[in-house]
Amino acid sequence: LSDAENWFCECPKLYSGKLCQFATCDENPCGNGATCFPKSRRDAVCLCPYGRSGILCSDAINISQPSFSGMDVFGYTSFLAYSTIPNITFYYEFHLKFQLANHRSALQDNLIFFTGQKGQGLNGDDFLVLGLRNGRVEYSYNLGSGTATIISKPLDLTLNIHVIHLGRYLQKGWLKVDDQKNKTITSPGRLVGLNVFSQFYLGGYREYTPELLPKGSRFNNSFQGCIFDVQVRTSMYEEFKSPGTPEGHPNSGRSVGQCKDSPCSLIQCRNGGKCIEGGSTVYCDCLTGWKGAFCTETVSVCEPEHNPPHRCKQGGTCVPLPRGYACHCPLGTTGTYCEQG
Repeated sequence: LSDAENWFCECPKLYSGKLCQFATCDENPCGNGATCFPKSRRDAVCLCPYGRSGILCSDAINISQPSFSGMDVFGYTSFLAYSTIPNITFYYEFHLKFQLANHRSALQDNLIFFTGQKGQGLNGDDFLVLGLRNGRVEYSYNLGSGTATIISKPLDLTLNIHVIHLGRYLQKGWLKVDDQKNKTITSPGRLVGLNVFSQFYLGGYREYTPELLPKGSRFNNSFQGCIFDVQVRTSMYEEFKSPGTPEGHPNSGRSVGQCKDSPCSLIQCRNGGKCIEGGSTVYCDCLTGWKGAFCTETVSVCEPEHNPPHRCKQGGTCVPLPRGYACHCPLGTTGTYCEQG
């Protein structure tokens, strides 16, 4: 924006400075490879990687039963990613258990697991996906010549823990949920092998761009609750094993906590701030007028996050006074708020 001699930048939300050159996450306070997200112009939230928790993701946590938190307010999903499951082409069987965060979370297109090719959603994209939709478990696969889908009966939401067994041999797939009857299907077309290149995603995706996922596998939300005891085998004569290399170890993850643990129990937000947790990620949501990791700092009347914002115009500098503020006007402007030429 400019007026005669003076120009200045009106910065988007996450930037400050005359050239909007400062971003909250430039001086990334987050540790251990966390994803930094600017909560406001001065405060960042650290979305913790697998095995870490706390405001700056500095606390190590042990995860035996991963808990997933769905999508956070910043648009990131919690997820675990394991190395590609080998020899899955012609035969596989999976066992797993899950616990829902609440009844509503069974109705929201929640991903349980996914592996496949990332393509442009054409008929020929191979994938294998399991998720929840409308209170039922949905299992789909495409061997390249069309999608086969099995949908369970509605889940009995009085059960605390649900158990899933599923498998496939060539074109024939089957699904068994809790004590419901086993359901089977045969995939269309002629192809009999599943060719997958992606990692094995549990509970969510690293980045969520539904367009890039094969058609038929579009579960729009990550899981809310716990998924555990995931076991797979790719031959009838093998033992069941946990996914990952080494076994049971994910390559990466984000905002995944230990089931039934609450990171908020270790944190006290001050001055009416509310503790928000998502898996292992935790931060204080401050009331108007407060900022900082624990809402202990006051927001000055001149700061961008002050509500209401100061009214200095045309590049005028806001200067805090004991009561209120004054605007120091650049050359060529005058008035209480530098609003006149």
